[in-house]
Amino acid sequence: MSTLDLGEVVVKAPKRKVPRWRKMSPLSYILLTLVGFISVFPFYWMVIVASNGNEEISKEVPTLIIGPRLFEVIGHVFEANEYFGISMWNTVFVGTIVAAAQVFFSSVAGFAFAKLNFKGRKFLVLFVIGTMMLPSQLGIIPLYMLVASLGWMNTLTALIVPALVTAFGVFWMRQIIDAQVPNELLEAASIDGAGVFLIYWRIVFPLILQSGFVLGLFSFLAVWNDFLWPLLVLNDPQQFTVQVAVNQLQSAYTIDYALNLGGAFLATAPLLVLFLFVGRKLVSGVMDGAVKG
Repeated sequence: MSTLDLGEVVVKAPKRKVPRWRKMSPLSYILLTLVGFISVFPFYWMVIVASNGNEEISKEVPTLIIGPRLFEVIGHVFEANEYFGISMWNTVFVGTIVAAAQVFFSSVAGFAFAKLNFKGRKFLVLFVIGTMMLPSQLGIIPLYMLVASLGWMNTLTALIVPALVTAFGVFWMRQIIDAQVPNELLEAASIDGAGVFLIYWRIVFPLILQSGFVLGLFSFLAVWNDFLWPLLVLNDPQQFTVQVAVNQLQSAYTIDYALNLGGAFLATAPLLVLFLFVGRKLVSGVMDGAVKG
């Protein structure tokens, strides 16, 4: 009986995927370190001046060590502006409502533009994109007149309602839904008798939740950093947002750099703490929005 010699069977081990950071050259590390230093140093210098006092500004050779007066200066901030804590709460309150509303309304509109067929859809999408190209400052005067006519001046409503939905949010969610939600899934749900809103709430919204979180975070940061619009519509110190409250620390004749930078530290630190907790999820959500399919 003849036999078939198959020879020695060689099984190759699967190649292990090399992490991207191991492929980086030393020059890349140097450049990233330099960019990181340039980004972090202004905040570090702000803490140094706030903790060492105004004399740190005039030194020929400045100290690069955090001083012992940081908490003392923070206390002076709350003494100089007794409503500073209320201003921070106002900003959190407005930012939370705006973020939640942005996610809901933008995702509903994005779902309609991405998956529903209706007359004039393409024109409306182009109109939304076109409004993104206009500077937001162009609409301040008519928006101010509208808010004044509605009696919303000096109320947080003037900050919340105009920011409930934005063109960027609608366009962002439209792109996400178009890329991540398969049409076959929606057709199957429609055949089973699900209505449009049920399809959105039970199928579309869970699939885009991570990208919606990113949009909500961006919206919250926009409210937190907004200065011009709150400055125009708010007059009562108890209604101020945090950026306006920091601006109120300035004196008419002298500048207390330590006090102002202490207020800036209080306005910046919560965002850094927030990023420490949600940074990984933020990057993941942005990558989901950048990669189609």
